[in-house]
Parts: sequence; C-alpha cells; structure tokens
Amino acid sequence: MEKIFLLLCLIIIITSNSINVDARHHISKKTKSKKVNNAPSPIEGSVNEPSPSPLSPPVSPVSSPSSNVVPSDPSYGGGPALNPEEDCIFDVMEYGAVGDGSTDDTEAFVAAWKAACQVESAVLLAPADRIFMITSTIFYGPCKPGLEFRVNGVLMTPEGPDCWPKKDSKRQWIVFYKLDNMTFTGTGTIEGNGEKWWELPCKPHRGPNGSTLPGPCDSPSMIRFFMSSNLTVRGLRIQNSPMFHMKFDGCEGVLIDQLSISSPKLSPNTDGIHIEDTKSVGIYNSVIANGDDCISIGPGCSNVEIEAVTCGPSHGISIGSLGVHNSQACVSNITVRNTIIRDSDNGVRIKTWQGGSGSVTGLSFDTIQMENVRNCIIIDQYYCLSKGCRNETSAVSVGDISYRNIKGTYDVRSAPIHFACSDTVACTNITMSEVELLPHEGELMEDPFCWNAYGIQQTLTIPPIDCLQDGMPLAIGEAVDYSCSI
Repeated sequence: MEKIFLLLCLIIIITSNSINVDARHHISKKTKSKKVNNAPSPIEGSVNEPSPSPLSPPVSPVSSPSSNVVPSDPSYGGGPALNPEEDCIFDVMEYGAVGDGSTDDTEAFVAAWKAACQVESAVLLAPADRIFMITSTIFYGPCKPGLEFRVNGVLMTPEGPDCWPKKDSKRQWIVFYKLDNMTFTGTGTIEGNGEKWWELPCKPHRGPNGSTLPGPCDSPSMIRFFMSSNLTVRGLRIQNSPMFHMKFDGCEGVLIDQLSISSPKLSPNTDGIHIEDTKSVGIYNSVIANGDDCISIGPGCSNVEIEAVTCGPSHGISIGSLGVHNSQACVSNITVRNTIIRDSDNGVRIKTWQGGSGSVTGLSFDTIQMENVRNCIIIDQYYCLSKGCRNETSAVSVGDISYRNIKGTYDVRSAPIHFACSDTVACTNITMSEVELLPHEGELMEDPFCWNAYGIQQTLTIPPIDCLQDGMPLAIGEAVDYSCSI
C-alpha cells in the first residue's frame, strides 16, 4: 500500500508542475505581446536614422540605462538615439551656393535664411573650406526663436567699390533686422575687402598730395544689427571692413564674446564695434586692432559692460562723439574693466561736441593696462572735425566718472591725462585712484591738463594731476535740460 500511495503522490506533483509551467508560459507570451503592441515607434516614417553630420553641434550623450532595465522594455526606448538638430540645419550649399569666391551666392543665402527663419532653433550653415561672396543683403525677421547664422567658411563682400552692384546701398553690407533670440557665430572669417574703399580720394589724406577731396564718400559697414533683441555674436574673425566692422542700432540684450576684429592701423573709419541707442550690452574676451575706435559708444546707450578686451593699434575705447548738431545725447552706466590698450592714439576717451545737451554719467574705468598710448585718459568737450566749429554755451553734461587702477606707459607727444570740459558745464565727480602712467620713451613733455574739471584724488596720481579742482562748481551753465531717461 505504501508503494502505491507514493506512486500516486509523485504523479500528482508532476502533473501540477506541468500545469504551472504552461500557465506561466501563456501569461508571459500574453504580456510580451501587449508590451510590443503598445510600444511607441522610435522613428516615425523611417526605418534607418541618418548618421549625424560632422558639421552639426555635438548632441548630449544619452544616459546609460539602469542595469535592471531590460533593453527590450519600451520604457528604455530602444533603437538608435535621435539627433533632433539634424533636421534644423539649412546648409547654403543645398540652396544653390557655389562657394568658389567669385560666384554671387546671395540668392542661396536668402533662400536658406527664409527656410531657417520658419523653424525653431534652426541653423543656417555656411560650411568650412568654402568662400562665399554675397552682395548687400537684409536678413529680415521676425523669425522663430533660437535661429543661428553659423559661418565656418569665409563670407566676403564684392571686391571694392567698382564691383559693388549699383542697385545696392553703399552704406551697409549685411543687416539683421527685427530679430529676437538670434546667434551669429562660427569658426570662419567675415572678409570686408576694404583696401580699395580706404584709398578713395574722398577719404582723409587719400587725395593728391595728401589732400582730402570733397564729394560723396559712402562706404559700407560690414555687419549691422538693427531693432533686434537678445543677440549673441561669438567666435568669428571679422576683418578689413570698408567702414565700421560691426554696428548695433536700436537693440537690447547683446552678448559679444571671443571675437577677433582686425584691419590696418591707417584704415580710415574702421571702428571695431559701434553701438548706439542700444541697452544691456556685454563685450568680452575679444581682440580688436583697427584704424579707428576699438569700441565706440554713441548716444542712447546704457548698461554696457566691457571686460577682458585687448585693443590696439586703434583709437581706443570712446564714449561718443555726442551732441553733434545741437542734439541731445544720453549715455549711462558704462563699465570697462580688465582691459589692455596698446599702441593707440587714445586710451579711454569721452568726446562731445559743443552745443549739445543731455548727459554722460555713471562711467567706470577699472584695471586697464596702457602700453605706449597717447591721451591715456581724456575728456574732450570741444570735439570738432574741422577748424570751423564755434563756441557754444550749452554742452552735454559729464559727471560721475571713476578711473581706478589704470597703469602703464604713454606716448610723450601728448599729456597722459587731459580733461577739457565745457566753459559753462563743468565736468563733476571725477574720481582718480591708483592711476600710474609713465613715459614709454623719453621724458614727460606736458603736465596733465584740466579745464573746468572737478573731482577727487583718492591716491597719489602719477604724474600728479594738481589741476583737478576739489568739490563742485559754484554754478552750472545756462538753463539747459541735462536730464535723461534711458
């Protein structure tokens, strides 16, 4: 009986295990089928993901899955990682550009721009190893946010005024108009072919026997941003502009970083960066060498920070000119720090015309190294381009100016410090601290100059500036509105 009973128990156990195995197998098949049927397709309408373009920016690596996640599980996603930026690159070569340096590629750039403008975070690409020549063009907005104009090759103007299309404006080359959240960047070069423009006889001292001939003398600025906001310009080399290399007019929120701007020392009117009617600007980590102001700040500017910039040869960093033709000019909250100025006609300069109104206030020049610079520190309220400027009773008010930790060497042909303030509107609240300027070669020829300038020396200045008057003037000129609201 015991043998029969044990045999019956063994049969029952085997039969039960077989049923459980079948049940588990059935449940497993049903579950897996449900997961596969509900899994989202990793690529819509496509089986194979195209390989990333070598010119597209690197995509952030996908995080490694947790060790307890099964690869076939749809929560992991499966399939190749997608590159969403791949579909947002608009290569001008695909729109008909030739890139041989002589063919007019303007239409291809305009077509690529129009397409990229409609896509968020799009990239218009001028690829490396190509030279693109385009004529005067306005790239219109508004566009979808995040648009990037990326130049990795060479983008250049026509070869001088004789090759400039007669129908095109001779005042500007590339204009970005009414844009928001746009970036102009790349590893390439913007070439202005300015040599023939600089030699026009209407340019200063370019006429016969060093004269300057009269007549229209329009020359194009290379890059202009107009009525735009939240702009970034980074990484480019910009060179040999016929006139200003880069202008910002009527803009707000501008970041300029890691630029190289260059043209010969004697190239006329080739300001590196010019801003006017523009607010909230940062200019950082850039090198500028040119034939005029390294950076010029015109009327209507406020909250501008310049840091880690090397200027020279150049005409230095200038506030102005301001107040021309009896106009009102308002500039405030400008900071220049950790900057080098070398082999330049001026260092840090404020220049205003007689007869203007408005104010320049809240300027800070801090930690600036001068190397063989004429007029290291200068305020000139008698700025004039000819000998025919007459005295005026009104002027742009200049006050609350701080010069701290400015050291180095100066060209002895001019006094290193020059404060020529208006007869009727004194310069006030000038602060001098740790200013030490020594002759680059030779000996001091002229002492620092002051006229109607008031302020304080917090430390001994080298050379001594005994002409700076203490306190405030007894009276400020005639009743002119010096207030500004920018």
